[in-house]
Amino acid sequence: MIAPSPASSPPKKGARRVDLYNYEPENPKFGHRRAYNKPMRIAASILLAAAVAGTAQQRRPVTDAIVGEVQRSAILIDTHNDLPSHTIDGFDIGKRATEGDKRAPERDKRVPERDNRSPEGPHMGHTDIPRLREGGVGAVFFAAYVAANYAKDRTAAHRALDMIDTIRHDIVAQHPGDFVFATSAAEIEAAHRQGKIAALIGLEGGHALEDDPRVLRDFYALGVRYVTLTHTNTNNWADSSGDITDRTVKHHDGLTPLGRQMIAAMNQMGMMVDISHVSDKTFWDVLEVAKAPPIASHSSCRALSNVPRNMTDEMIVALAKMGGVIQINFDCEFLSQKSADALKAARAKGSKAPPELPATLADVVEHIDHVVRIAGIGAVGIGSDFDGVPCTPTGLEDVSKFPNLTRALLEKGYTLDDIRKIYGGNTLRLMRAVESARKE
Repeated sequence: MIAPSPASSPPKKGARRVDLYNYEPENPKFGHRRAYNKPMRIAASILLAAAVAGTAQQRRPVTDAIVGEVQRSAILIDTHNDLPSHTIDGFDIGKRATEGDKRAPERDKRVPERDNRSPEGPHMGHTDIPRLREGGVGAVFFAAYVAANYAKDRTAAHRALDMIDTIRHDIVAQHPGDFVFATSAAEIEAAHRQGKIAALIGLEGGHALEDDPRVLRDFYALGVRYVTLTHTNTNNWADSSGDITDRTVKHHDGLTPLGRQMIAAMNQMGMMVDISHVSDKTFWDVLEVAKAPPIASHSSCRALSNVPRNMTDEMIVALAKMGGVIQINFDCEFLSQKSADALKAARAKGSKAPPELPATLADVVEHIDHVVRIAGIGAVGIGSDFDGVPCTPTGLEDVSKFPNLTRALLEKGYTLDDIRKIYGGNTLRLMRAVESARKE
């Protein structure tokens, strides 16, 4: 059993100062010192820590300089981005997208149809290299998303191979000055030291394995480092939250024996088990059989927005006790009950348009606060689902807006140490735990 993450209260006024440039993480297995000479490190740390501490105590405006230093210090890891669903159709990520670009329309992945697209037409999307740089993103798990319909004619594994190829070729190989392919926590940190963005792969949709553990092994060899056990569809070995109330779908009451075999295989090879999208019973079955901490790569809190894709408080706490992390999803529906209700009403009228009441940056902070309050600072991270959702929060519209979140967290009273954990430290710790389980 993985040791539980220590619980803590949300940051308070007057939180302790953190020496940014001489910071030593509580667990030296993750994190690294920045390579500054000692005089610069001391001077910068005194000025920055004093400024942040003063902000926490007096609620003074957080300056751009402080935000920038925090962004550079942290390794911002987004554990779920659906950009490959656009690069596979030819979208060039090397230039900034502008209005009128012929980019593939947004896909609404909640509708289980092959290559489903929402009706808005060509759009700017959420991700490209210039905006990733502006946002200070250090690593991205790009989703090799496989729509449910590919499972019906047993072409899901082939589609997954295409998605893996667009990540490795169209994103990484075509842009070597910006990206480096990574498969481990250490390689993420190495990319950060080189000033590059680490690109990793998460396979979204367990049906892409075509019920074969050997296919899972092949995907691992190609660089996949987590598998989302289901998408919106129940597969042959795990129930999904997306169709759990559909009586026409054959369900399994959680994991089947094959599902348990898949979890064991993933643990043995050092691949993260992603429980986003699964039914509640599947989640509890995973925790029962897993030998390494699972990840919720793109989920939010059901206590704040009551949708099946989100996690209950009991689930979040249990995940944290195993050393797992919930990565907050930026979909408006998952962040705001008002947005969820508006979207539900729109769907009832046959519309797939984004809700008229978008979520906000404050909603994202509220979800982070909630996880910290119930499960501790070590239990939360970032899994935006950018380019995979039809609505993003005001103030966090795309990857370039992450500094707004940094500012909001600082103004809320989070320390530099806290933000380092939320942005990447917690994910690196989880990855190392999974990698260690493989070696045991």
